[in-house]
Amino acid sequence: MHITQLNRECLLHLFSFLDKDSRKNLASTCPQLRAVFEDPALWPLLHFRSLTELKKDNFLLSPVLRSLSICWHSSRVQVCSVEDWLKSAFQRTICSRHESLVSDFLLQVCDRCPNLASVTLSGCGHVTDDCLARLLRCCPRLRTLRLENCARVTNRTLAAVAAHGRALQTLHVDFCRNVSAAGLRRLRAACPRLALRAEHSATMIPDQPQRCPPAPGPALRTLLPR
Repeated sequence: MHITQLNRECLLHLFSFLDKDSRKNLASTCPQLRAVFEDPALWPLLHFRSLTELKKDNFLLSPVLRSLSICWHSSRVQVCSVEDWLKSAFQRTICSRHESLVSDFLLQVCDRCPNLASVTLSGCGHVTDDCLARLLRCCPRLRTLRLENCARVTNRTLAAVAAHGRALQTLHVDFCRNVSAAGLRRLRAACPRLALRAEHSATMIPDQPQRCPPAPGPALRTLLPR
């Protein structure tokens, strides 16, 4: 029996055991399998292990998507989590590209996946408060939001949760250094039923403004050329 003799339900079940690349490769063999690959029912769950995976065409975003996970564990995460004013010009360029990539992807999620119920973002130093606020507005059924080591997440995200996260039941903001204890207290007061976890976030050192070099003292000014 050839694989193409299986009905759609069996083919969807078969495809569900494959990773994204394997699904795409199998779909390229014939139009019938391509149609299975493009069936939204195949894509209720998406998991990405690097930002480069977001650029591939081996997955489908649709209203069927219920769970999204982006977990980026790389040495580049450390660079991208550093304050911009401490980065070299080359590092800022690379991080800017990563930020655009993540922002564009999340915008597509907001537009195409209104029924999303669970989102996990780990090591995503480029995710901004604005992106998360839009996600909360566009995905009203979102019940679980897990953020870990997202350096650009601040109290503005907590305020967006209070304003737009009507269905949210669980929020994790672990190792997010720019979330403060005061912001967490305000959120707990506004959403007492929310299961909120913030491991180490409020105890970490937040981003610091760029320090200007001290002005030369009187003794040093006398030695400077006029």
